Amino acid sequence: MSRIKEFNLPDLGEGLTEGEILAWLVKVGDVIELNQPIVEVETAKAAVEIPAKWAGQVRAIFQPEGTTVEVGTPIISIDTDPGAGPIEESTTAAPSSALPTPSAASLAAVEIAPEEGMVEPGLIGGVAPGGRTAVLVGYGPRNAPAKRRPRKGGVPAQPTPTPTSVDHGVVAGNKATPIATNAAPQLHDRRNGGGGRAGGLVLAKPPVRKLAKDLGVDLATLTGSGPLGSITREDVQRAASGTPAAAEPLTVAAPATAAASFGADREQRIPVKGVRKLTAENMSRSAFTAPHVTEFLTVDVTRAMKALDRLRERREWRDVRVSPLLLVAKAVLLAVKRYPMVNSTWAGDEIVVKDYVNLGIAAATERGLIVPNIKDAGRLSLRELADAMTALVQTAKTGKTSPADMSGGTLTITNVGVFGVDTGTPILPPGESAILAFGAVREMPWVHKGKVKPRLVTTLGLSFDHRIIDGELGSKFLRDIGDFLADPEAALLAWT
Repeated sequence: MSRIKEFNLPDLGEGLTEGEILAWLVKVGDVIELNQPIVEVETAKAAVEIPAKWAGQVRAIFQPEGTTVEVGTPIISIDTDPGAGPIEESTTAAPSSALPTPSAASLAAVEIAPEEGMVEPGLIGGVAPGGRTAVLVGYGPRNAPAKRRPRKGGVPAQPTPTPTSVDHGVVAGNKATPIATNAAPQLHDRRNGGGGRAGGLVLAKPPVRKLAKDLGVDLATLTGSGPLGSITREDVQRAASGTPAAAEPLTVAAPATAAASFGADREQRIPVKGVRKLTAENMSRSAFTAPHVTEFLTVDVTRAMKALDRLRERREWRDVRVSPLLLVAKAVLLAVKRYPMVNSTWAGDEIVVKDYVNLGIAAATERGLIVPNIKDAGRLSLRELADAMTALVQTAKTGKTSPADMSGGTLTITNVGVFGVDTGTPILPPGESAILAFGAVREMPWVHKGKVKPRLVTTLGLSFDHRIIDGELGSKFLRDIGDFLADPEAALLAWT
């Protein structure tokens, strides 16, 4: 049994078929443990760290950072018994899809393939002498008809050279050339705020690192202008020539899309992939499938804000993050108990009403909009709900939200008020029947007890699927949320 194990990109669930390699957490030659995180991959739903399937020593890395890889494609090879002595170079130079042609002796033990058109004997997938199918050693005979790939201009394939340095562009056709290196790249750690700044590791490709070394430029002193804050050749050349870099915006952590790079035509082209691609597909499907209706309600939330202040002053709540969104979430959960049809899904010939609420909270991240949800939020106490919302937000900010946390949502809140927006007409997440937009809380003139006084006011916007929720049900649901926010203490006494 071979001691060299190829680790394929695993199925990350939820129907995801591919992922983008964001960062390698190990390098060639590292000794790793079982379940140690080895690579960070961005899927259409989130960025996740993938653990090692075996313990051992990293022999080769097949896919560079920034490459989009299909599920099942080899991404790394691991020597599961590094203490057993040296191994042949051919066992680590390429993944199984690029192994050399097996010898004639190894082809003698395979089954006969069905007859097909004329193919050249001895080719992989072709007919070997004796009428047998030539296959890669260790992969068994083909049960399907043998087919031969067309040649490209009749030019024989060149042998794969033994790599001696990292090359972030060695991928040809459907075969990946391993990026086995003697000097592995330093990795950018976004959790420590890298991107060439003090206190973090530098993100730069090996050719850029070599150029910086040749020119005597310290990469740690540069601010990258490339994707994810990576340092480019232009950054290094600018530093070597003494040309000052363009003024950087006065923000602590600007999104990767903030630094636009325009070509000669004064246009920028941003690939649509990952979270943004999935969001676009979901929103388009939802907008043109579910008939949307949006209603608005402006509410005096002065009493609610005072209730929050009293809550913060309580000893057991002093270390808890308390925001107006907490009361909005509680209002939604209580209103769902009164109108359970709002928490349902249209399933064609039936409506599926849920007795649980997986409450989604829309979060804007650098990778796009994601909607993680709190499982069975209706069963949580107010304190448990506050802790769950805090954990959800913190995880989303670090980009570590798992696909499982974003699946199965039944009802969603989007807090547009944090951007100073009064309200909006949100689009339903697929499979859900209602979504609430919570607008900014502003001090406004308001008629209170017959007099115009300054009061804290917000506007709610509820979009719902009109196939399930008619105007009466949607209006009552929104009204009850407003009643709770107008006087949460009275509503708690009356509803619970």
